[in-house]
Order: sequence, then C-alpha cells, then structure tokens
Amino acid sequence: MRRAQEGIAPPTIRTRNPDLLRPRFKPDLYSDDEYEYRHVQLPKNMLKAIPKEYHDPQKGTLKLLWEEEWRALGITQSLGWEHYEVHEPEPHILLFKRPINYIPPGQ
Repeated sequence: MRRAQEGIAPPTIRTRNPDLLRPRFKPDLYSDDEYEYRHVQLPKNMLKAIPKEYHDPQKGTLKLLWEEEWRALGITQSLGWEHYEVHEPEPHILLFKRPINYIPPGQ
C-alpha cells in the first residue's frame, strides 16, 4: 500500500464535553489500487461514552456505522468515506475507505 496525497484534511471529532477529546486523535491515510484508507482513533474515554446501540453486543466493539451515525459522534471528514471495519484488538480505532479519485455528487 502507498501513502495517499498530502494536503487531504484529516477528520476531526467534535464534542460538547472537552474532557472526552484529547490531542491523541490521529488519522492515518494510505491507499491501494482501488481505495484510499483512513484510520480514525477515538480517545478511549470517548468510546465508553458512545451510546450502546452503536455497539455490537456479540463482539463488544462498535458495529459498522452508517455515515449519519459516525457524523453524530462528531467525526467530520469529506464526503465519500465508508466505515468498513473495526479493529477488534483496539476497538477505539475505526477504519474508513473511499474510492480513489472520489468525486462528490454534483461536481
């Protein structure tokens, strides 16, 4: 895999409780021939504050979230990103992907 282009704005997390958010938030961007990928690392204490309906009770991790759900958590990033996997050993890391050269609708 190769690193994606520099200059792509990292996602941010907004919260009304600043104690939930620490500067440890760190995106990681890379790509293959089909997709670019991004890891979003939530602060572990924020993971505990996420509503239970966003969790998979069988695995004990977050379920795959629809865009409206991850945006409701305060994760903001450009259009086209899909939450495709949860890193089970570290459930506070959410994995996103979008097609390479994604063009938002209407552009």
